[in-house]
Amino acid sequence: MHNHNHHATDLPDATAKPEAEPVAPRRPWHAEVSQLLQRAAALCTEHGVDPDAFMSGAWSAYVEARPGLRDQLEEAHLVAQLDELRKLGRMGEA
Repeated sequence: MHNHNHHATDLPDATAKPEAEPVAPRRPWHAEVSQLLQRAAALCTEHGVDPDAFMSGAWSAYVEARPGLRDQLEEAHLVAQLDELRKLGRMGEA
């Protein structure tokens, strides 16, 4: 035989918030980056990707993730080329 005499204190509080799941502490960003790069390298190795293609792809992804970086790099490259031409006397200074 069951005792169905419940008191109000025995019932769950409908207004109580459920306890939040404990959040795992985030790893430092460099540990996450290292793990992601290791996984990407393993996938590329599994599929026979050339190491130069892997490095090129990683660099392209990095540049694409930073708006304006490609333009900044292209400008720096152009300035270096112009400086070299000036040093060789192939281009006058304005």
